[in-house]
Amino acid sequence: MTRHAEQRAVALTIAGSDSGGGAGIQADLKTFHAFGVFGTAAVTAVTAQNTCEVRSVGVVEPDLVTAQIAAVADDLSPSACKSGMLADETIIGAVAVGLEAAQIPHYVLDPVMASAGGSPLLEASAIGALKTRLFPLADLVTPNLDEAGILAGFDVRDHEGMLRAGEAILELGCRAVLIKGGHLESDEVEDLLVLPDRSRVWRAPKHPIGNAHGTGCTLSAAITAGLAVGRPLEEAIDRGLSYTRRAIETAPRLGRGSRPLNHWARD
Repeated sequence: MTRHAEQRAVALTIAGSDSGGGAGIQADLKTFHAFGVFGTAAVTAVTAQNTCEVRSVGVVEPDLVTAQIAAVADDLSPSACKSGMLADETIIGAVAVGLEAAQIPHYVLDPVMASAGGSPLLEASAIGALKTRLFPLADLVTPNLDEAGILAGFDVRDHEGMLRAGEAILELGCRAVLIKGGHLESDEVEDLLVLPDRSRVWRAPKHPIGNAHGTGCTLSAAITAGLAVGRPLEEAIDRGLSYTRRAIETAPRLGRGSRPLNHWARD
């Protein structure tokens, strides 16, 4: 008699597809799998990209995005979800409708605005909708320095700026902000968690690999996986940062551009 596999936690990623496999939906699903979580997906956009460039983007119909979220939620009951590339205001609205109906317990919002190579992945006109429609639903928002600056309305280039930006972003309605400091002009990476009543810093040596492809997607997916299996937020972040650092350190030499991560890494 064949034994049934153990029950698995389920997580949902709402993001764009990366044909090169290093970021987006592909990175998220690989990361969920590495954490022993069953991954599901709602695709918001299809990109033609590789490690060097984003060549083309096609946005999914908004109603189909909402339908994907509903289909997963109605049957598989994810215990956590994340969003990445949302492309434009209509997709943001569709995701908001889907999440409000699905009532998934934990939501991590990675405010993806551009690719590692600088190609825009969110229309500038959609940033207001991102703030008003999705931030109030989010347990955690995970901007990099540039994204934190856009959201807060001022340049963010040091610890004090990160703290001020985190406090400003909290006022948009989310419950916590993790500002990723990988691009600080320092020998260290500094990641700053800002909560309503306190903050916490994680520091690690900066790896010489430089600008790795899919780092933000991988980190937010790892945190989402931790929340899906019931870890408290700070523990999920701690495990997610450890996994992402290891994935960078052991990144395979693939492609001619920003190196994709090693999603087989252990945290």
